[in-house]
Amino acid sequence: MAEFMTNRRTLLTGAAALAGIGALPKLALAQGAPIRIGTLTPLTGSGGPYGPVMVKAVKAVIDEVNAAGGVLGRKIELISEDDQTNPEAGVRAARKLIDVDKVSAILGTWASSVTTAVAPLCWESKTFLATVSGADSITQLPHQGYLIRTQPTTTLQGRKFGEFVIAEKAKRVFFLSPQTPFAKSQFDNITEAVKKGGGETASLIYDDKKPAYRTEIDEVLRFKPDAVVFGGYTPDTAVMLKDLFRAGFGGLKVAFGYSVNQKLVDSVPADVVDKTYTISPSSAEGSKAYERLVKLIGVPSPDPYTTQIYDQINLVLMAIALAGDASGTAIKDTIRKASQAPGGAKIDNAIDGLKAIAAKQPVDYDGASGPCDFTETGDISDSKFRYEQVQGGKIVLIKIA
Repeated sequence: MAEFMTNRRTLLTGAAALAGIGALPKLALAQGAPIRIGTLTPLTGSGGPYGPVMVKAVKAVIDEVNAAGGVLGRKIELISEDDQTNPEAGVRAARKLIDVDKVSAILGTWASSVTTAVAPLCWESKTFLATVSGADSITQLPHQGYLIRTQPTTTLQGRKFGEFVIAEKAKRVFFLSPQTPFAKSQFDNITEAVKKGGGETASLIYDDKKPAYRTEIDEVLRFKPDAVVFGGYTPDTAVMLKDLFRAGFGGLKVAFGYSVNQKLVDSVPADVVDKTYTISPSSAEGSKAYERLVKLIGVPSPDPYTTQIYDQINLVLMAIALAGDASGTAIKDTIRKASQAPGGAKIDNAIDGLKAIAAKQPVDYDGASGPCDFTETGDISDSKFRYEQVQGGKIVLIKIA
């Protein structure tokens, strides 16, 4: 009884708070069994800097929707697990979310290796999976529609890297990467773009657990590169950068934004990482959805993964409302009616979306990460990219294009 009274007071407080944004029409306070949504993000490991903020964004949306009465008259319950940026840990956590917690959807898998390991558990159990992983192979899995991603494919990302180094006048480009599900595709698409620009490439796959990479750097320098592209994560890329600096390399350095981040910049001497460029899928900065997310979580510049998982939870909650059913299959069947209904009302958050759905309006969601329109295979159809450079110990925006 005490728990019920606490929950009811929380709901009444939330309902009163709605006065400022307009109460949802005809939505009762949440009753019945909760709808369970899981997050499976890296709270530790290489992706550890990203997972906690991603979960914060999902919780903020769920709190907001619960305060407005929930979905289908049911409260939303969030269950968060740590994949440790490790496929084996990710599978154990996913099994708990699916078998014990009985979640309808899992959001936010980050590393492509984790998503690849977890995806079969999801389609076999008819649990919906939304990921921020980029490896091309992920949406080529036989997922039967139970998977979407808000991250651009590696094909698109590799092409952007290749076009960038050519635009910076580099003709000999070396790609360094640990073994990941996206390494080959990334290199193939860099190579395609570099060759179109009259250049040539070479690559090396390395062990990402080594304390030093002097042998690997010797091989890089024998190629006499104008540019080195780093395909690893923060810990190994930091070691690579130090060994490349000691070897006297003075050419162009380019990395993923998730590896050369402020944490890496703060952890190595300034000369080691200065002038390094990063390329990342760009959030929809300046959009109403982005500004709403900033205000909701109190983070002034949320990273692309946080904007993407924010869009994922908004879309999943709207899909459940549209379907009138919280199962993974219902989400699979209606997610595109929430994201891209032709002629639908332009929506940038679940609260407004639930109001439109209650009014029987079609909806077309444009989010904090971009348009969020999905192909038949589950890829997003368009994305902008963010180009930044380390300058004097800070990461400085060069352009969004």
